[in-house]
Formats: sequence, structure tokens, C-alpha cells
Amino acid sequence: MVAKRIIPCLDVKDGRTVKGVNFKSLRDAGDPVELGKQYSEQGADELVFLDISATQEKRKTIAELARKVAKEINIPFTIGGGIGAVDDISVALENGADKVGINSAAVRNPDLLDKAAKAFGSQCIVLAVDAKNIDGEWIVHTAGGTMPTQKELYSWVREAENRGVGEILFTSMDHDGTKKGFAIEALLEMNQQVRIPLIASGGAGAKIHFKELFDANAADAALAASIFHFGEIPVPELKEYLKTNNVIVR
Repeated sequence: MVAKRIIPCLDVKDGRTVKGVNFKSLRDAGDPVELGKQYSEQGADELVFLDISATQEKRKTIAELARKVAKEINIPFTIGGGIGAVDDISVALENGADKVGINSAAVRNPDLLDKAAKAFGSQCIVLAVDAKNIDGEWIVHTAGGTMPTQKELYSWVREAENRGVGEILFTSMDHDGTKKGFAIEALLEMNQQVRIPLIASGGAGAKIHFKELFDANAADAALAASIFHFGEIPVPELKEYLKTNNVIVR
């Protein structure tokens, strides 16, 4: 069995890490570069930085963040938020990011995924998907979860895989920030639909939630934010717990 990954996620707004519940009520969680450095030293496997700032100079912001992070940490990291063109991807990768997360722009222009995978390789391209269960159907949302689309989750991830995406980062908007556990059923269904790795996001609140996720083999990696940022579950403690419970982690 492939070792499971633990990935802290840092939502960055105006240069600060923030965290909310169901994508709302954001509160400050610290400096993203300092937090990233701490997680790297604690044994996190990867990091994800999502720039959620509304800025006209997005490309410059992405470049600065990638450079600062690359200077301080020695584990792979993904940059997302405001990635809208091949040039944006190039800027992030050239400034030190290992992968790039694409969300809203891919929904608007799915051809971007084909172009990105062809230009940089599938291993660099992560499709970030925010979805909400509405009347029994998982509906993809964009613009930080504020805009429902016409896309259904499972058909969208299948299309993304066919277009060359190397990994799916799925956030359940219903579970985000609730600390009640991951959307395991949806993830298991996704695993039936695609062959590429899945990162589970949204709902982590206790160590057992990670164990349940991995015992079900519902995802290749687990991503969380507030439980790490506010010291509720330190990364080394979580990894030791998983190892003790026969979950293979890196």
C-alpha cells in the first residue's frame, strides 16, 4: 500500500493565513511562511497555499508567495488561488512551487487543463474542486465556494483526469470547518470514477477522522487547516497516532 500523506493547508488573504467555517467567518491564523516552515520541520509531507485575496496583481502576489515559501521549506508545496492562465502556472513553478492548484479557471475554460498538463506535465497540475451536496447531487462551486455551477462533481473529475490532471483536491463545502469528519462516501465514489490520487479536504476535527478516512482507503492524502494552525492536533502527534493504528504514513 502506498503511504498516506498529511498536508496542512494555508488559505492566504492579504499576506496572512486565515481560516473559517463553511468558507465564511474568516479569522487570522498567522504568517503563512512561518507556519509553513513549522509544518515542514514537524514532518508534514506537503503543503498547500491558497491565495484567496482579491487583488489586481495576482501574478505578482503568487510569485512573491512562492519565492518566500521555497526559501524556507524543503518539502513539496502547491500554490493555488487566482491561477487563470498558463502564464500564471509558469510564474508559480518558476518561483519554486512544485504543483499548481486550478479551480475556477478550469471550470470556465476546461481547455486550460489540457494546455497546462501538456506544458508542465500532469504531476504539476492539481484540480481543486469545491462541491456542495444539493438535493442529493454534488454540485461544483467556484469563486471561493460562492458560485454554484452546472457541473456535477463526478463527471467533472472524470473529465479533468481525461484532460491530463495529475491529482484531485476535493473540498466538501458541507464539511469544511465543521470538524465532524471527512466526506468519505463522496470520496469512495470518486475513487471508483478516477485513477489519479485524491486529496481529502474539509471536516477534520480529530485524529480518528484521519484514521477512518485511510482505513476506508477513501483518499491518498488528508488535508486540514485549523486543527494544525491553532495547535489542536500537532502533525507529529497525528502521524504517531496513525502509525500506532496501522496506517502507513510517510
